[in-house]
Amino acid sequence: MRLLAMILSLAVSLAMSAGLSAAEKFKALIVDGQNNHNWKATTPLLQKHLADSGLFIVEIATSPPKGGDMQAFKPDFAAHQVVVSNYNGEDWSPATQAALVDFVRSGGGLVIVHAADNAFGKWAEYNRMIGLGGWGGRSEKSGPYLRFRDGKIVRDTSAGRGGSHGKQHAFEVIVRDPQHPVTAGLPTNWMHAPDELYDRLRGPAENIDVLATAYSDPATGGTGEHEPMLLTISYGQGRVFHTTLGHSPEAMKSVDFIVTYQRGTQWAASGKVLDASVPSDFPGRDKPSVRE
Repeated sequence: MRLLAMILSLAVSLAMSAGLSAAEKFKALIVDGQNNHNWKATTPLLQKHLADSGLFIVEIATSPPKGGDMQAFKPDFAAHQVVVSNYNGEDWSPATQAALVDFVRSGGGLVIVHAADNAFGKWAEYNRMIGLGGWGGRSEKSGPYLRFRDGKIVRDTSAGRGGSHGKQHAFEVIVRDPQHPVTAGLPTNWMHAPDELYDRLRGPAENIDVLATAYSDPATGGTGEHEPMLLTISYGQGRVFHTTLGHSPEAMKSVDFIVTYQRGTQWAASGKVLDASVPSDFPGRDKPSVRE
């Protein structure tokens, strides 16, 4: 059954690819080079997932290693429709920071993957773009926590750290905005493969929509709160899709990660989801679904 699903999904991707010329595909730029996670293993998957959709031409901009000349790192954001950040490391130069702000504010798309929301804790505009972040010196001064309580998203201004997680485990993701193009048509609940469940993220949380949450179970070292997992943020004329999922290559092979990442990157690039198909191997509430 899973093999059949993969064949059908590949057939859809090939059909999409055959229907679009190179000029019609979205141009995506993945930024990596420093991360406390294994970016050398995860960037190829991020590239593959976009290429497999048939909707993207993907390039990669790799920063110098830690201690390198960051002044020389000048990705051409403006040559693309969407930038995917798989970066968590040293500060970029002021010119490169300004270039990303200008790109998104002017209508470009930005996708934040997992530990990319740990980056640049003191960069105010980055924190506005990503909505919520963790670690990097973040605290109550950075903004509120967002939690799902009593049927709605609430802003929790309690004092405390920004960013934590318990033990890696499989967990249920619950859609909170089923009308958004990224989540429309997906199951309302599904199981995600073993991953870090980020909690206690905090930030400006301006112009933000929490698409999905997960329960951070105290039994696994969590907060006892329903924490944001998938977010969208409006910044100027631009669109930001923020997924806290994707700690490892194994987590990035979870079908729900693949589908929401593909959809979120389409939306960030254009404001639309061109391929809203739901593969037959998309997980339900009973167990995760992982592709090899």
